Amino acid sequence: QVQLVESGGGLVQAGGSLRLSCTVSGVTNSRYHMGWFRQAPGKEREFVAGITWSGARLYSTDSVKGRYAVPRDNAKNTVSLQMSSLKPEDTAVYYCAARTDDGNFHNPNEWQYWGQGTQVTVSS
Repeated sequence: QVQLVESGGGLVQAGGSLRLSCTVSGVTNSRYHMGWFRQAPGKEREFVAGITWSGARLYSTDSVKGRYAVPRDNAKNTVSLQMSSLKPEDTAVYYCAARTDDGNFHNPNEWQYWGQGTQVTVSS
C-alpha cells in the first residue's frame, strides 16, 4: 500500500523560507510523478508544483514561480517543497501527491495517492 507522509510545516514570517518533505513508502520503484497541492480555508485545492519521476520536467503554478522548488531524491523516496519569499497568501494546508501516469498535473482528481497534509502559516 502506497503511503505519503509530509513533514515540515509551521509558522513563518512573510519573506521567510520553509521546507516541506514528503516520504513515500510502499512503492516498488521510483517511476511515479510527485506533486504538491495546497488548500486554503474556503478555497479549492490547487496545484502548486510537480516533478516527473525522472526529474526531467518541473511544473509550477504562476504564483510560486521563482519562489518554490521541488527537489526529489529517488534513492530515499522523498520529495521536498522548498519555499522562499513566503507571503501571507501562501498560507494553506499543503499536500503531497503521487501518480504513476502522465496527464494534467494541475487536476487534483487525476492524482492517485495523497498525504495527510501539513499546515503552513505565513504571518504578515
